[in-house]
Amino acid sequence: MFKNRQEAGKLLFDKLKNYKAQNAVILAIPRGGLPIGVILAKELKLPLEVALIKKIGHPLNKEYAIGAVSLNNIILDNQAADISLDFILNETKRLRAVLTERESEFYKNRKPLKLKGKIAIIVDDGVATGNTILATAQLVHEESPSKIIIAIPVAPMSTILKLSASTYIDQIICLEQSLDFGGVGEFYENFDQVSDKEAFRLFKMFNNSESI
Repeated sequence: MFKNRQEAGKLLFDKLKNYKAQNAVILAIPRGGLPIGVILAKELKLPLEVALIKKIGHPLNKEYAIGAVSLNNIILDNQAADISLDFILNETKRLRAVLTERESEFYKNRKPLKLKGKIAIIVDDGVATGNTILATAQLVHEESPSKIIIAIPVAPMSTILKLSASTYIDQIICLEQSLDFGGVGEFYENFDQVSDKEAFRLFKMFNNSESI
């Protein structure tokens, strides 16, 4: 059980100390990954970027991901086989419009860093199905990083096994691997939602080298 995302970030830092000041980038998945990403980037003296990814929710339960989409890529779970193609195409179009808007908000004054030859450390506050992380890893892999690391506080054991089977992921650091997983929030005392406004603020302040 973690007190909050900040504590989870500090605990992950202990596992990532060897990457301090290396040729690496912290790639946070917004919104929940930003508070953890800020701590890791600050402590490891690494640049902070955001992974622009959105999950595709099941039409009957939006919280249950059947896949994930980025601006250039899409990944679908086996559960998506029973979902209509029209729904998937419409959701992909809608989500990419949201991602385009987010990209313009996060990167108002600069372009995202190139990841070629760098160690990409993908960070979130936890994963359930793992589809968003898998899609992120696949997208990042296309930019030819030297290594892709997943750093997360908590995930179901079944998801860790699925991530471990991915050819895009080189290393997984997960503080708690649960056999009895009901949701990421169950592993935090305080799991308040991170708003878009707060995510933009954290990213902007970190990249402007201001005190957070």
